[in-house]
Amino acid sequence: MSDTQDHKWRDTILAGLANYIDAGSIVAGSVALALWKEIYGLSDSFIGLIGAFSANAISAGVGALIGGILCDKFGRKKIYQYDMLFYAFGMLFLVFASAPWMIVLGFVLVGLAVGADIPASWSLIAEQAPDDKRGAHSGVAQLLWYLGPVAVLVAAFFLQPWGITGVRWIFAHLAVLALGLTFLRSRMRESQRWEESQAQDQQTGWRELFSPRYFAAVLFLAAMYGFWNLWAGFNGFFTPYLVNQHDLPEWVATIVPASYFLIGMVSILAIFMTLSDKVNQRLLFGISAAMHVVGMAILAIFGFTLEIYILHVIIMGVAGGFGAQSFFQLWSAELFPTAIRSTAQGLTFAIVRIGLGIWSFFVPWLASYDYTTLAWILTGFLVASSVIGLIWAPRNEGKSLEEIAAGRS
Repeated sequence: MSDTQDHKWRDTILAGLANYIDAGSIVAGSVALALWKEIYGLSDSFIGLIGAFSANAISAGVGALIGGILCDKFGRKKIYQYDMLFYAFGMLFLVFASAPWMIVLGFVLVGLAVGADIPASWSLIAEQAPDDKRGAHSGVAQLLWYLGPVAVLVAAFFLQPWGITGVRWIFAHLAVLALGLTFLRSRMRESQRWEESQAQDQQTGWRELFSPRYFAAVLFLAAMYGFWNLWAGFNGFFTPYLVNQHDLPEWVATIVPASYFLIGMVSILAIFMTLSDKVNQRLLFGISAAMHVVGMAILAIFGFTLEIYILHVIIMGVAGGFGAQSFFQLWSAELFPTAIRSTAQGLTFAIVRIGLGIWSFFVPWLASYDYTTLAWILTGFLVASSVIGLIWAPRNEGKSLEEIAAGRS
C-alpha cells in the first residue's frame, strides 16, 4: 500500500472517530437513563425530554445545520478539529451531573458538537477517498459508529456494580478521547476538492439547495433515512431502558444490544465495504430494507420476550450493516457538489434528527403504555423507508464525484 493510500485511510479513521463518540454518547446516555430515573425520580416526560434534546436528536440536528454551512464556507478542517473541544466541555456536565438540568445541558452541548462534526467528517471522507473505494471509506466511519456502542455497552456490563459512578467513567472516556482527537486531527490536511472549489470561486450558495435538482435529493435522503432513523433512534437510546421495564435479566440490557452492534460491524466489513463500490446499490439496500421490516415485525407479532428479542437483534444487526445509515452517509456526499456538500448533509441530518427529537417525546409513554402499538408503528416507519429507498435510490457505484455531478447537471 502506498504512502498516499496510507494517508487517506488514516484520515478516514480520524474523521470517522466522530461517529464513535456520537454513538458512544447516545448509548452511554441510554445506559444511564434507568439510574438517573431512580436517583432523581424522573418522569417518563422528562426522560423523553432528555432523549429529544440529546446527541441522539434535536441538538445534533441543530449542530449539523450550523456546522454544515460553516464547513462549506471556511473548510472542513477548521470545524472537525475544534468541535471536539466543545464536545469534551459538554461531556463534563454528564460526568459530574448532580441535578437533572446538568444532564439536559450536557446532552445539548454534546449534541451540538457531534452534529457539527458529521457533515465535516463525512464530506472529508468522501472527497479524499479513491473513486472506486468511496463506499469502503464510508464504511470505516460506520464501523466506528458501531464500535462506540459495543465499547460502551460492554464497559457498562462490567461497571454495573458501581452504578452511576461506573457510567460517569464511561462518559469520562468519551471526553478524554475527544481531547486526544483534537490533537491528532491537527495534522490532517484540508480537503483538496474543497480547496479547488474555493480556488475556482464557485458562487454556489446554500440557496442552491432549494433548486429542483438538489431539493429533490434532500427530500429523498431525509425521508429514506428519516423514517429508518425513527426506529434506530429508539433502538439506540431507549432499548436498555425498555429492557429494564420488561423485567428481563440485567445482562440483557447491555450484552444483547452490544451484540447487535457487533453483528453490524461484521456486516459492514463483509457486505457494505466489500460490495457497495462494485454491485447494484439499490439491490443491496432492498435486501437490507426487507430484513429490517421482518426483524421489527416479529417483535410486534410475538412480543418483547428474551428469545424473540435475541432473534430480532440478529436480523437487525446483519441488515443494519449495509442498510439505510451506511447508504445515507454515502449518498448524501455523492448527490451534491463540493461547494454545498456539507451544507446539504447538515440540512438533511438536521431534518432527520429534529424529527427524531419530536418522536422521542412520545416513545417512553408509548413503551410503558402499549409496546405492541409502538412496535407496529416502528415497523411502519421501516416500510416507508424501504419503499422510498427502493424507488429513488441512485446508482453511483464506481463513479467519481465529478462524474456524478456532471450527470445531474
